[in-house]
Formats: sequence, C-alpha cells, structure tokens
Amino acid sequence: MATATATHTIRPELGDFSSIVCFKALVTGTEEALGEKAAAIALIAAGRVRGKQLVQELGMAEKQVSLEELSQILQKALGSEGTRLCIVDRIVDDNNTILVYCRETICSSGEVAGSPRNLTYTLGALQGALEQGLGKRLRGKQIESILRGGTHDVVAFEVIS
Repeated sequence: MATATATHTIRPELGDFSSIVCFKALVTGTEEALGEKAAAIALIAAGRVRGKQLVQELGMAEKQVSLEELSQILQKALGSEGTRLCIVDRIVDDNNTILVYCRETICSSGEVAGSPRNLTYTLGALQGALEQGLGKRLRGKQIESILRGGTHDVVAFEVIS
C-alpha cells in the first residue's frame, strides 16, 4: 500500500506505516533528552517541513487554492486514504485567523482524558501544508483539545506575512 503522495511503497514487506506507539516513544524520548519546550520546537519544525513537502508532492504549492479545496486535499492526504496523521474535518477563515478542526491526531492518540499534551508534529505538518498551499507565513497555536473536552483538536493560524 503506497501513501497518498508516494508512487511506490517505501518498505516492500512492512509497508509505509509505523506504529503510533513508536512515534509516541520518539516524542517522549525527545522531550526527555531536550526538555519539553525544545522538543516541541523540534517536533513542530519537523512537521512543518513534512507539511510543505506534502503539498509540493501533490503539485499544489502556492497555487492559491481555497481553504475548502485545501481542506479536501488534506483530508485525503493526511486521513485514512493517506498517511493517517489525522482527520481534517474542516478548515475555516474566522476573522483572518485560519482554524483547522481535526481529530484522531497522532499527537493526542493514546493520551488519557485531561492530559496536558498539545499537538506538536501535527500542528507543524498542518502549518507547513497551509503555508505552502496558501503562499503565506503562519503562526499556529492549539486552542482546543479533544483531551480536554473539545469535540476536535483545533489549531488557530495567524497570518504573519
């Protein structure tokens, strides 16, 4: 099974996917080694690079697509038909702030209710994809969490240039 962006399977026997358990161990090990803040910076940056690559691979870089079209592209590329990073339910412009409503994010998976865990890699991937797709520089911040009673993990992106 190939990902939504790859034309071939990266690993012939195991396929293109790894376990969430291993990803979460990478996150917590990075936090332990670097500290929580430095790890968050590194994970967001890594996600941002991946998000930009994804949009480039899909041929959508800086084509000035609408948020609705970008939402559909990311639903497919990041959801069950793609890399399975998360499900993007919708992307909306709320008074010049771009809100991304997602769920089943890799960052929140396996966490207990009330956990203080925030999106890092997922936030970065969404930011990179939006920046590349919209041709704008953004600053993202998680404003709602499924872990803390929200219906979605919601990230607000402010346009900074």
